Amino acid sequence: MGGQQPAGREPAGREPARREEPRSARDVPYEEIRSAFTPPEGIPTVVLPPEDARWQDRMRAMIRLPATERPAPAGQAEAGPGVSVPRVLDLALRIGDLLLSGGEGAEDVEAAMLGVAYAYGLVRVEPNVTFTLLGISYQPSLTEPPLTISRTVRRRGTDYTRLAAVFQLVDSITAHETTLEDAYRRLADIRRNRHPYSSWALTAAAGLLAGAASVLVGGGAVIFLAAAVAAMLGDRLAWLCAGRGLPEFYQFAVAAMPAAAMGVLVDRYAHWIPGASGVQSSAVITGGLFALLPGRALVAAVQDGLTGFYITASARLLEVAYLVVGIVIGVTLILYGGLALGADLRPDQALRAYDHPWVQLLASMAVSLAFGVLLQCERGVLPLATLNGGVAWTVFGVLHQQAHGNQVASTAAAAGLVGLFGQLMARYRYVSVLPYVTAAIGPLLPGSATYFGLLALTQHHTSQGATQLTKAAALAMAIAIGVNLGNEIARVALRAPSPPAPRKAAKRTRGF
Repeated sequence: MGGQQPAGREPAGREPARREEPRSARDVPYEEIRSAFTPPEGIPTVVLPPEDARWQDRMRAMIRLPATERPAPAGQAEAGPGVSVPRVLDLALRIGDLLLSGGEGAEDVEAAMLGVAYAYGLVRVEPNVTFTLLGISYQPSLTEPPLTISRTVRRRGTDYTRLAAVFQLVDSITAHETTLEDAYRRLADIRRNRHPYSSWALTAAAGLLAGAASVLVGGGAVIFLAAAVAAMLGDRLAWLCAGRGLPEFYQFAVAAMPAAAMGVLVDRYAHWIPGASGVQSSAVITGGLFALLPGRALVAAVQDGLTGFYITASARLLEVAYLVVGIVIGVTLILYGGLALGADLRPDQALRAYDHPWVQLLASMAVSLAFGVLLQCERGVLPLATLNGGVAWTVFGVLHQQAHGNQVASTAAAAGLVGLFGQLMARYRYVSVLPYVTAAIGPLLPGSATYFGLLALTQHHTSQGATQLTKAAALAMAIAIGVNLGNEIARVALRAPSPPAPRKAAKRTRGF
């Protein structure tokens, strides 16, 4: 009993233990709360790339942050009284207009608009991109009303040379090398600049594309010429319709008719052509369809959907659907007429096998080269896009024709490499990835599946036609998803090389 201490007393020689008082919520540091609990929105913290990273990577991370959490531009104060906020917002909208109308993805358009605003000191900026409407909002402070400006995108045209010039302009702006007045001047120069290729050069490229595509599916020299002539005739008819102000739907329908008519003629008079057969007529029509399938719009649509821009993706897919329906109507009308005249077009016939690898490799590279010209790519880009197209066809041929793999999976794998290599080239040159990717996927487009599906429907083989068209849709989605996946792998796993030493010229007067 003597060794026991009374209850509630501390042993002799020992200080009484201090009881910690419970802390209220206001006493807990914010950083401790933030590290201890998951944010209510459930979004992990976005790690911003370093300042020497590409502006696309930095701004893409910025647009995923709320406007109130974005850091101020490094080494630059926020916009003061000397900065014309409406002019900065107008410049961002004009640049976004050129990018969106040129086929750039919605996420990259928002990144460019945000990069321009940040370069001139506007921090609390919210860009918004849909298929036909651009908007940007700037709030000077939390207590002031925002300033919002919008712009409607009315004209669309494919000119990747102009797209590259706009990317160079944004790169110069984000590097703080271009004043606001110089930026407007360069933007006006870009708008006034003529296309690098004339309309007749584009017509010749369409002929080369169709002829080379017919060789891919088994055509010979005579079939190459027939497909090329039909495609050039369709291209001139489309130019004529465009000059009369007809919508693209009718342009595509008219452009698809000469290829189908040439296929019917080849089938009807095959005995006049040495070595020609029904398969050769299918090669003519398939080659013509390669030049018309809207692969650019499809890739952009899937990219927007995968990055969360569902409204823009839906609008782009609807555009693709309308253009494909136009092609379907043009080809189907001619096929009905050909069957009425006694043409022996069979939907169950097979195209020639992959029996001339080197010839078809050269043909695939010719397809990519022609696509590059049709997309108005820079001349320095054409060799790289052509090489990328050859890589795509080689991978597809090895996986599908030689290893007998699934066609959809082989197409997706080839498209993934196209996206990966295209992203590497674009990151090295600090430009858009579209010129290196869109032309290279040309050899992979599902021209033959589309033709056989349409032919089966005209002959009332509904089940077979639906199967072929479903296959064509699966191949198209495999191309788009493969390209996007290759792009994302390159963005996540690789870092662009640091830019060279500071440029000698502090200002530029042109965008090329």
